[in-house]
Amino acid sequence: MYSNKENINILTALLVEHGIRHAVVCPGSRNAPIVHNLNECGSIACYPITDERSAGFYALGMVQYLRQPVAVCVTSGTALLNLAPAVAEAYYQHLPLVVISADRPAAWIDQLDGQTLPQPDALGRFVRKAVSLPEPRNDEERWYCNRLVNEVLLASVHHGCGPVHVNVPISEPLFDFTVEALPDERIIEYLHADAIASYRQLCDKFIDAERPMIVIGQMPPDELSEPYIQTLSESVVVIKESLSPYSGSIVHFDEVLTMIGDDETYEPDFILYFGDTLVSKRMRKFLRKANGAKTYLITQDGVVHDPLMNLAGVVECDTPTDVLGALADECGKPCYDDADAFEMFSDSRMLFYLRWRQALNECKVIVEEENHESFEAATVKYFEEQLDGVEYDYQVHYANSTAVRLANKYAHHYVWCNRGVNGIEGSLSTAAGMSVASGDMVFCIIGDLSFFYDQNALWNQNLSGNLRIILLNNGGGAIFHQLPGLQASPACDKYVAASHHTRAKGICEQNDIVYLHAGNMEEMHECIAKLLTSESKRPIVVEVKI
Repeated sequence: MYSNKENINILTALLVEHGIRHAVVCPGSRNAPIVHNLNECGSIACYPITDERSAGFYALGMVQYLRQPVAVCVTSGTALLNLAPAVAEAYYQHLPLVVISADRPAAWIDQLDGQTLPQPDALGRFVRKAVSLPEPRNDEERWYCNRLVNEVLLASVHHGCGPVHVNVPISEPLFDFTVEALPDERIIEYLHADAIASYRQLCDKFIDAERPMIVIGQMPPDELSEPYIQTLSESVVVIKESLSPYSGSIVHFDEVLTMIGDDETYEPDFILYFGDTLVSKRMRKFLRKANGAKTYLITQDGVVHDPLMNLAGVVECDTPTDVLGALADECGKPCYDDADAFEMFSDSRMLFYLRWRQALNECKVIVEEENHESFEAATVKYFEEQLDGVEYDYQVHYANSTAVRLANKYAHHYVWCNRGVNGIEGSLSTAAGMSVASGDMVFCIIGDLSFFYDQNALWNQNLSGNLRIILLNNGGGAIFHQLPGLQASPACDKYVAASHHTRAKGICEQNDIVYLHAGNMEEMHECIAKLLTSESKRPIVVEVKI
């Protein structure tokens, strides 16, 4: 029987799954449930040592000989600090010593309670990674606990080796050993893409999947090879945004998700994830709902990120194109042409691909024929249509919030956007900086809050006529009105959405910026034409506001 503490059971199960077979254990009441589990699981040999400082070096000697991770488990309080000399030695010898410390609940730290001190990060820079496990109360916290344990154990043996620290807060009662079996925990693995065997393993997993999907988040425009993406997209569902490489065609997946509702036949069972964040919150929620789908993250730094909450492995590579090329060579197949008759096919992989392709084609037509509900959407669509006809080189920045979501709907080219943290500040300054460094025309499509927040981007002597700005001024943060329930609050317009009546004309005049105003569709068409074709030595701003 095991402890009834879920964080301890998750930790124990993953210690076993990651191959840890030896643990040095020290006496104590707070760590007793952990020691009980280590002894009970049958896969880990336990070695009792009373003196914690000696225990650390005892475990270190085992690591030196075995050349594999060994755990050392101590109780709360100063017991952890006594491991510091051994941990420091392990750090400089690059040895995978796994420190496990029991802790009191965070609420009791520094409250004059017994055996309490701030234990998270107590070992400082002498460990490669330190985590403090939650005591899970729901599925999200269980996922978080699982992810933390996977991350810290992987860190002990990644890019060489080194010590790591797992802190385990445990609330009372401590000694309830009523759980019959350890949980079946997800294990995250590393695949090194420079090894032929790893390529083969990844391709086999991809080929064996019935509903495979490639998801491409934000990446630099030249990070992936367009021919490889094109090859794969002819037989595999590829989800990408305008912030992703190869933005020659728009993938209207938000519209597809609206159309399909709760139809589970569109959910993937295997996902290859390239790049960073996805703008679409709806797509992230949809992919998280497919909790049986195994996700493999393709990355250059080997850092564990789990945005879809179902990460199975991290594929570390010099360049993501290497992995994409291997997949294209191994998995690329001729396009399934008979999309109208896809229900006649029995191949589930083909059905999945054709189902998505038909839905995407239907939504493409819907978007092209729709009557726009907002002047801002009509402006962005018209700008993008006219941009297709220009003959000079250009770069396009979209600001966060509504602007970048309109880009995902209408942009046929690569889009720059500050999506690392998604703040509204600095979008205009970033575009201005690119215009100074680049000889290309640089366009910035930006909402009013972002523009006025960052208006000092125009207050400098570096700018010239290759910076062109479309200001979508709807008098506040329009995206806040799309949040369910918020509109019912009397604070919504004034305090949350920051409604205002500010115009950009005065800002432009004081900074010697060419100013154009569009208050209706005809004026907007004329202003966009001037924005795209006018000769100017100074930046041009088109303010779109009815």
